[in-house]
Amino acid sequence: MLERPAREVAPLLLGAVLTRGVISVRITEVEAYLGETDPGSHAFRGRTPRTVTMYGPPGHLYAYFSYGMHVCANIVCSPEGTASAVLLRGGEIVAGLDEARSRRLTSKTDADLARGPARLTKALGIELGDDGADLNRAPFDLELPARLAAWATGPRTGVSGLGGGVDYPWRFWVPGEASVSPYRRHVAKRAG
Repeated sequence: MLERPAREVAPLLLGAVLTRGVISVRITEVEAYLGETDPGSHAFRGRTPRTVTMYGPPGHLYAYFSYGMHVCANIVCSPEGTASAVLLRGGEIVAGLDEARSRRLTSKTDADLARGPARLTKALGIELGDDGADLNRAPFDLELPARLAAWATGPRTGVSGLGGGVDYPWRFWVPGEASVSPYRRHVAKRAG
């Protein structure tokens, strides 16, 4: 199922449960990135030391540093050799709630524990060293949903330029879920 382009895989991951150790998250929000054909993708300019995992086998974790301070996680998809991944943007903690709370002390509600890509990885305990991990081997487990969840789509969050905006409605979410992060349009910084 994961050997398809990210745009096809993304809605299929909604409702999937990703487990790392004792914590499980039901995925409620994702974004698709299509590698070398997608100006918003890390792999747009080809294979680099940072993106090598995106070219690997599907069902593995692509973890990277964002803004030099947060780890974000993607599920690699498409056949091996083709860069494609789905960013995990948000989810609901369904097991290990106390442990997730201890990792996310600033969360005001349980819905905030894994709302947003950096919060999700922190709640699960995903680190940069998990890059390349097989999501079907301990300490991970990825359980795909038995049926397709109802979903909505819109522009990716925080992506500017050619890969952003309404031309790329590659953000997918479960409508009405409290764990879905609010949409934020990328605002270019002005020089000076």
